[in-house]
Amino acid sequence: MIVLIPAFEPDERLVALVRALRGRPVVVVDDGSGPAYAAVFAAAADEGATVLTHPVNRGKGRALKTGFEHVARAQPGHGVVCADCDGQHTPDDILAVAEHARAGGTAVVLGARRFTGDVPLRSRFGNACTRMAFRAGTGCAVQDTQTGLRAYPAHMLPWLLGVRGERFEYELVVLLRAAQEGLPVEEVTIATVYLDGNASSHFRPIVDSARIYAPLLRFTASSLLAFVVDAAALVLLMSATGSLLAAVLGARALSSAVNFVVNRFWVFRRRTRHPVRREAVAYWLLAAALMVAGYGSLWALTSARVPLLAAKVATDLALFVIGFQVQRTSVFAGPRAAATSVPLPQRAHSDRSAARD
Repeated sequence: MIVLIPAFEPDERLVALVRALRGRPVVVVDDGSGPAYAAVFAAAADEGATVLTHPVNRGKGRALKTGFEHVARAQPGHGVVCADCDGQHTPDDILAVAEHARAGGTAVVLGARRFTGDVPLRSRFGNACTRMAFRAGTGCAVQDTQTGLRAYPAHMLPWLLGVRGERFEYELVVLLRAAQEGLPVEEVTIATVYLDGNASSHFRPIVDSARIYAPLLRFTASSLLAFVVDAAALVLLMSATGSLLAAVLGARALSSAVNFVVNRFWVFRRRTRHPVRREAVAYWLLAAALMVAGYGSLWALTSARVPLLAAKVATDLALFVIGFQVQRTSVFAGPRAAATSVPLPQRAHSDRSAARD
């Protein structure tokens, strides 16, 4: 596999890494570092690296894509293992991830840190947030969503070039797309390396977590819309018929139709190639089950003299999480992505401090 190293204003650690990887093909992308860093890149080239240069800084995502384009054109049939230039990834770990990817052939392979030892609180908190958010939003359990050490098989390079993102969000979007499309993801345990208290971390808790939570946030908005439709119809039908059962049935029929359309095309981003009939049947079976549960809850609460609207709010909040999980995993599910963790034999190096999440 080709080792790809995007670099912006690197120091001698880049040269040391290329030297340690001597004998392995290495592509370094200078992402607009400027004349002050020309000597560092020249030294990397002297150590055997192919150096590609952006005239101006374009972002890590664009640098990775420049490397992917070069490998696909100049060395077709070769996979790529991406690593950072700041000392976070050891040569042993880079080679271990590359070897695992070469042996497996089809999976995205992540070099996953376990965050043991003296890990800065900011990094521990950030990775825990994104890990939980990623699992909640996609159903795929990944230990290290922010790792920059990743290997991709050759056939994935055109797909990677089509993933949106030019800067640090690109790697997160790659994982989100992989989970959404059911691509296999495997993890190999690597050292947790932190330098200078992780001062150069690029993790953005609000922005990055929002990207992961997007399906859940869209589902919440869709559910609120359905709730408004359902509540309004429930009150109107209850006034018109005087029958709680008729009001619940009529209101749920209307709100579920609205909710199905919104969820299919906006929340879970399904397209016409997916079987709408199967999804509709599954959705309304779920809706029927939730309606029975909702009716039972409303009956019990109103029998206990809880006001109708208050009972409605309590019932729908209780069923919200169930509805989201079942729709995400069963009704509107594509091929399931699964992350497999692959422990490696113990190596001599120990956990140290890393420059970037």
